[in-house]
Amino acid sequence: MRKEVVVVIGVGGMGQAIARRQGAGRTVLLADLNEGVLESLATSLRGDGYDVSTQRVDVSSRESVRSLAETASSRGKVVQMIHTAGLSPLQAHVEAILRVDLLGVALVLEEFGRVVADGGAGVVIASMAGHMSVRLTPEQEAALRMTPSEGLLELPFVRPDAVTNSGAAYGLSKRANQLRVQGASAAWGERGARINSISPGVIATPMGQQELAGEHGGMMRAMVAASGTGRLGTPADIANATAFLLGPDASFITGTDLLVDGGVIAAMFSGRLHASAAS
Repeated sequence: MRKEVVVVIGVGGMGQAIARRQGAGRTVLLADLNEGVLESLATSLRGDGYDVSTQRVDVSSRESVRSLAETASSRGKVVQMIHTAGLSPLQAHVEAILRVDLLGVALVLEEFGRVVADGGAGVVIASMAGHMSVRLTPEQEAALRMTPSEGLLELPFVRPDAVTNSGAAYGLSKRANQLRVQGASAAWGERGARINSISPGVIATPMGQQELAGEHGGMMRAMVAASGTGRLGTPADIANATAFLLGPDASFITGTDLLVDGGVIAAMFSGRLHASAAS
């Protein structure tokens, strides 16, 4: 019997929690651009009895993503793929965010859509930012959903001269993630597989703590305070949601986005949190 393979792309706080939750009894292939972080997590997981291998990946490169998909397929049946890699507005400039957060997701969906096993499933980590201040026409959304990956960054409204700052690039990219998952669901379905996205809110990862300490930290704390749960999310919250979408209880769910934000977006729509204060 071929081994079941779980691929986790991006091994920050959420990726680590997901790898631990999904990897028991399976072969885990961890991928990230940072080889030091990769090996640190792999060593920790091996010490806890997991079967782990690693591969460096640049998600903005089709060749790199294809190599990762081929490696995963060579190890066994690719039953789960979780893509968490991304750059925040505090970490990078507009061009880098668009290449990693927007193009990178499109490439991962295409390349892993070619190797995922019958009965398999995938999850892309997007963001509640994709539900917030991104204003796109139906034609623009259709373009983000279906334009071939190599043409995405050439769309007039995606080009760096049309995206004014890193925050706008991040929100646009995360909305694109949700739309690309919609578009990819039919191709994944032809292989008997499912693909969904999760849009986290403010999560207490190192990246999230960095954002809370930045210039928009006050705004983020106001968002949390106005939410129905009134707390930060944890990596475990995202791992739990991921486990549901990857598991048999979600067998009729594909091509959709699960908002795991503690109620921030609901607070915006209810008027408890004004959109102007959250943009």
